[in-house]
Amino acid sequence: MIASAITAYIAPAAAGSGIPEVKAYLNGIDAPEIFSFKTLVVKIFGIITAVSSSLHVGKAGPMLHTTACIASLLGQGGSRKYRLTCKWLRYFKNDKDRQDLVTCGACAGIAAAFRAPIGGVLFVLESLSSWWRSALLWRAFFTTAVVAVVLRAFIDFCRSGKCGLFGKGGLIMFEVTADNVSYHLVDLPPVIVLGVLGGILGSSHNFILDKILRLYTHVNEKGYRLLLAACVSIITSCCLFGLPWLASCRPCPTGITEACPSIGRSGNFKKFQCAPDHYNDLASLFFNTNDDTIRNLYSAGTDSAFNKYSIILFFVTSYFLGIVSYGLVAPSGLFVPVILTGATYGRLIGMLMGSHSTLDHGLFAVLGSASFLGGTMRMTVSVCVILLELTNNLLLLPLVMLVVLISKTVADCFNSSIYDMLVKLKGFPFLQRYAQPYMGQLTVSDVVTGPLQILNGVEKVGNIVHILKTTGHNGFPVIDEPPISDCPILYGLILRSHLLVLLKKKFFRHSISSDEVNVFEQFSSDDFAKRGSVIRDTINDILLTDEEMEMSIDLHPFTNTSPYTVVETMSLTKAHTLFRELGLRHLLVIPKSHSRAPVVGILTRHDFMPEYVLGLHPFLVGGRNKLLHFRKSTLIKFFSDLCRF
Repeated sequence: MIASAITAYIAPAAAGSGIPEVKAYLNGIDAPEIFSFKTLVVKIFGIITAVSSSLHVGKAGPMLHTTACIASLLGQGGSRKYRLTCKWLRYFKNDKDRQDLVTCGACAGIAAAFRAPIGGVLFVLESLSSWWRSALLWRAFFTTAVVAVVLRAFIDFCRSGKCGLFGKGGLIMFEVTADNVSYHLVDLPPVIVLGVLGGILGSSHNFILDKILRLYTHVNEKGYRLLLAACVSIITSCCLFGLPWLASCRPCPTGITEACPSIGRSGNFKKFQCAPDHYNDLASLFFNTNDDTIRNLYSAGTDSAFNKYSIILFFVTSYFLGIVSYGLVAPSGLFVPVILTGATYGRLIGMLMGSHSTLDHGLFAVLGSASFLGGTMRMTVSVCVILLELTNNLLLLPLVMLVVLISKTVADCFNSSIYDMLVKLKGFPFLQRYAQPYMGQLTVSDVVTGPLQILNGVEKVGNIVHILKTTGHNGFPVIDEPPISDCPILYGLILRSHLLVLLKKKFFRHSISSDEVNVFEQFSSDDFAKRGSVIRDTINDILLTDEEMEMSIDLHPFTNTSPYTVVETMSLTKAHTLFRELGLRHLLVIPKSHSRAPVVGILTRHDFMPEYVLGLHPFLVGGRNKLLHFRKSTLIKFFSDLCRF
């Protein structure tokens, strides 16, 4: 309840994992509240209280968001609102460097959460980043290397127990201790079944989560956010304390009698109303932290430690608690619940196979986690590397690669990845890597709509104020008309934020023929720098007199004279590729004929959204059906090739 309260009333942007928000920002969507100092503080305390309350959520996503917030604050020179600024950081106060810092911060968050430095870099490269280059690769690698060194130093410092549980385990979180991991052709069918099952369960998980989140949205909008959090908390507590009564007591496994403690934190097997030297296997799964439960499931040589029906009950509970817990107004992650749920049904498959497979049940649990991660998050390389760094068992890599590829292929036939789904659910205008098939049938002029607001090189203040008040555009073309030029020409593009600075500073003159004023004496680069999380001025905050409204502003010194332009006959697919690969926010459309106006429209990312394009051209809806048919044919071909093999 503390996590929900501070999130709902202090920083609503801190709710959820934060990974969809970071993914949207790295795609070019700027939302200042995502990385504000207030969001950072609430994220830290919220995830501590949410995880420690045994809510079925993870900490990896919020840790990624936390480190991304720190990186963003460094990129904007600190928090001006809370007077936490550094002058030397102003050199990074631009979009490019700030985006690079956020990328490195996201890598550091995953590296710290799983103690997986290489996996952190690959996760951001594969799942979050929209633009990547070689220089960013070594910077991210250097960042995660520092994370590993600092983690190792703290672990050594805390090894004596002065920091609680932090010093235990070293850099390897879930070490798989199987000395001789051997597998043969007879083990491939169970692994393939595990991959197919992971794809089906993963796509089902995404589908159900989408429906639950839409329901939660309506509940939260009605003001029942804290009541919803209380209900989920009560349901979780009832499951944790009630379901272990359904399991019977079992004698301690042979060889690990010392692992059966009294009630407490001293071991992974819990007594829970059992006689001495006995334990409750279901309580051992519920009454541990998520990390300890995963260690129990991953542990080798414990094939007889858990009852089949206890595993089934825990799997069903974990599967649905992970879904209903995520949509609360509180910091929460999906990574650890997905790993835990996948490990549960992976061990169940190992039990059902019995003597038909030579693999240990703990190894089946690792493969189950890989299949569920591939089925929900649709990652391949990063999942393999993260699990490799988590378990420290290179011998499992071929099987992990196989099961991840199968689960991702199967799940892709039903829906998209969980992060793409969350980005769409949050309403971010996210540009996908590839243009939709129907965009090849359209040109740029087919999606350009009016009316287009154009400014002259020397414009009247009243006209600028009227345009800013009556439109929500953030960029305006600037043209020069006779007598400044022989014919109307496109001079460049000016941003709304720059116009607001000019109006606020009152950079006015009485007539076009007035003497030129040295711009550099009145303005500095800091005047036009982005303010990050600070609330920006709006046109309604600027007060002007009637005399000032009749004056003029020379926009030439403040206009971007080399904006990106495309001809109106260009294919919409090519324009989409140009817009996304260059990370643009405005793309000017110029006419093919010189007899018309110098500019006919502006493309923004909203003009490439499927909902907008299909709204203008409803006859293209069949393009989606063709794409769905392609996915089904891909699935049929995959199974036919599998049967041939």
